[in-house]
Amino acid sequence: MISNLANYGNTSAASIPLALDEVVRSGKIQSGDIIATAGFGAGLTWGSAIFKWGK
Repeated sequence: MISNLANYGNTSAASIPLALDEVVRSGKIQSGDIIATAGFGAGLTWGSAIFKWGK
């Protein structure tokens, strides 16, 4: 599980892209990995996705 809330605070819609950038740059995610994301916002909005990273 990756969380960047402690580093940046609530960045709203940018939270997932910022976290993905951090883990890709650190080498924790490689091409072919399966990624699951979930985000929660104000007003009980939410979204999630599962996808394969890279080729």
